[in-house]
Amino acid sequence: MSARRTRALVTAAALSVGSLSADAQEATDIRIARAGEQPSVQVPAEYFTGNVRLDAPFKGSDAARVSGGTVTFEPGARTAWHSHPLGQTLIVVSGVGYVQNWNGPRREIRPGDTVWIAPGVKHWHGATATTAMSHIAIAEELDGKVAEWMEKVSDEQYATPPQATSAQ
Repeated sequence: MSARRTRALVTAAALSVGSLSADAQEATDIRIARAGEQPSVQVPAEYFTGNVRLDAPFKGSDAARVSGGTVTFEPGARTAWHSHPLGQTLIVVSGVGYVQNWNGPRREIRPGDTVWIAPGVKHWHGATATTAMSHIAIAEELDGKVAEWMEKVSDEQYATPPQATSAQ
C-alpha cells in the first residue's frame, strides 16, 4: 500500500473516531468486565473430573476469536483429555497442579508458571491430589471450536509420578 493511501486511511479513521461522542467511543474501544459481576459457573461434568469452576469467562467479539477465564480445580480435579485447534496458554495463579500431554510425563505447575500447549496436542491439566490450583486459560476459536474433548483421564493416568519442571 502506498504511503499516500495509508495516510488517507489513517486520516479517515481518525475523523470517524473523532465524530463519536467520548462515551460512545470508550464503549466501543474498551470493555471492562468488573470482578464479581459475573457469577461463577460449574463446568460440564462430561469434560471434567471433580469440582471445577469457571470465573470471569471472557470471549472476544466479531473478528476476535480469543476466549478464556480463570479455572479453579479442587484437589484431585482435572480436565478430560482434550486438544485445542490453535493451542492454549495457561497462566497458573495459585496452588499446585499438573499438566500432561498424551504419552508424555505428568509435569507439576505452580503460581507464576506460563504453560503453552501447541495446536492439536492431546493433553489434560488440573490440581494435585492434595492442593487446589487456579489458572487463567486462554485459547482461540477455529471454525466455531475452541476445544476437542475426548475421554476422561483415568485414576491410573492421573496417579503417574510427576516429572519436575524447569523451563520446559
